[in-house]
Amino acid sequence: MIKLLLLEDDHMLAESLIELLESENFDIVHVLNSQKALDETFLQKFDLLLLDVNVPLFNGFELLKSLRDSGDKTPAIFLTALTDIASLSKGFDVGADDYIKKPFDFDELLIRINAILKKQYHTYSNELTLDDFHFFIEKNELYKSDIFIPLTPYELKLVLLFFKNINTTLTKDFLIDSLDDFKDISEGALRVHITNLRKIGLPIATIKGIGYRFASS
Repeated sequence: MIKLLLLEDDHMLAESLIELLESENFDIVHVLNSQKALDETFLQKFDLLLLDVNVPLFNGFELLKSLRDSGDKTPAIFLTALTDIASLSKGFDVGADDYIKKPFDFDELLIRINAILKKQYHTYSNELTLDDFHFFIEKNELYKSDIFIPLTPYELKLVLLFFKNINTTLTKDFLIDSLDDFKDISEGALRVHITNLRKIGLPIATIKGIGYRFASS
């Protein structure tokens, strides 16, 4: 499941956004101030950051600059009432991938989120394919030919990582680190879930002593 961090101190807007995004199968972590947002980025990994600017403690621009300075490259969208050109320029200068002015249309937000997520897969299409497997980015669903393949949250996260890195060797340490928001992280648990994915036919090769490679069989 794709995980989003939402920094928004307007409770009504936050509730509406959470309802919308969860209905689209996103996993949302909501925080009310910038320090809590910073803390969460150290505790777990996110696929996308949705950041208000005028929030308690320090503003969203300062938060994202701090993250970028620390090497965090997680895609980020500013959701803000600041509509002047100087603020827009500041948002992109500190490392934003997009900047949406409030009030905004929820459908537009979804379009922009999905556009950014597609870039992480190095594609402009909604569909990724390998052999007879098809992964639909916006739906966050895997199909073999036209048959839907149900996955556990752990397995879905692994599939996301493999489709983002087709034909690339991923180390065991990288996979375990990327899945650190799950409780049962260990090499043994990773092997079990890799085995389960192979049982449905996903072409995942073991690179001895290193990790795994997702490539055409």
